[in-house]
Amino acid sequence: MEKLLKYKVSLPGIKGFARFYLLKPTTSLYSFHKLMRADMDFPQDQTVVFKAVDALGEAMARFSDSKNLGKGTIDKVCAALCHKEGWDHFIYFYDTINRKSVLVDFVEETVGDEDVRYPIQLEAEAKGPNPIEFERGYVAMEDMPDDKRRRLLKGNEDEDDEDVDDEEEMDDEEELVAEDEEAFDEDEM
Repeated sequence: MEKLLKYKVSLPGIKGFARFYLLKPTTSLYSFHKLMRADMDFPQDQTVVFKAVDALGEAMARFSDSKNLGKGTIDKVCAALCHKEGWDHFIYFYDTINRKSVLVDFVEETVGDEDVRYPIQLEAEAKGPNPIEFERGYVAMEDMPDDKRRRLLKGNEDEDDEDVDDEEEMDDEEELVAEDEEAFDEDEM
């Protein structure tokens, strides 16, 4: 049995998203990056940065795919070195231009199956859609306020009925059309 390193990928403040990965100690950060990029539909054409942080969020090391930021490039740094140096918590910037990132945290050492090629994502432990969906407004059930979650679980609508809101919007639109028609003077044509 081979020793593996397990990592969790999460979004800050969001309980409804998680991905777990098993890496060989020899897996480079570049290979890990490619796996995450493919699994979570991250953009292909971006410079990426792994920023190792301590418990207070202070930078300990940075690794990029485009240049050496002091500790090596992501194709030269492996998971075992990161773990040995205590670089177990990362902010992984998958889109540096727009400062989009996920958190990557070491979970535990474990053993793997000899019949499996690593690194892999543990799909059975994945939770929630890809990060882009959260940017588009997706809210996971466990991230909703308690009262809204209870209403949804009971099958009730929001306190303010959406149908009434829709009717009010239609009335407003009809008023605007009527005002435009009044403002139109056929003699001006």
